Amino acid sequence: MFVLTIDQTGSRATTDRVPELLHLLQPVHAVLPWERSVGDEAQGVIAGADDVVEAVMLCLRAGGWYVGIGIGTVERPFPASPREGRGSAFVAARKAVDRAKKTGDRAPLAVEGPDGAGEAEGVLALLGRHVMGRSDAEWRILDLLHPGERGTQTAVARTLGISPQAVSKAAARAAWHEEQAVRPAAARLLTWADDRVA
Repeated sequence: MFVLTIDQTGSRATTDRVPELLHLLQPVHAVLPWERSVGDEAQGVIAGADDVVEAVMLCLRAGGWYVGIGIGTVERPFPASPREGRGSAFVAARKAVDRAKKTGDRAPLAVEGPDGAGEAEGVLALLGRHVMGRSDAEWRILDLLHPGERGTQTAVARTLGISPQAVSKAAARAAWHEEQAVRPAAARLLTWADDRVA
């Protein structure tokens, strides 16, 4: 299991953004519902590694969040709320979010857990760097693209009234194709680490 603990950056100097985060993460499937855990933090329990990758990238795109991913056990039966949860994944998520606050110029995320957690963190941080560096203009294009769908760049160009070459250049500049290829690799590394939970 995966526990995500997500903490707002600079919360003392800004407004409370946790409701915005909970709305953002609503489409990401969680075993226990996403909710405020304490103060300016939110937490969720996730079973699928693909969902973890999606949640992390949504947080990094939005900006202003430290993301801690804990890989380990979650005691059963599941409680009604993540706040009542127990197990090594919760402990690992707390350690991870604390470490995410010390990543400096790197993507503000950390992964804690068994063997494989470090590799998953490295791939997610590289992927996150690209996601965080995209401009609003690039996102306008990327949000309309669909991986593996033929003709999507031409359709996006038509929708936005720009040339297909402009769409292609934006996708290349933003490393969009690489992101689509790397997401499954990040999920596999997370799954590999999760499989090693005693």
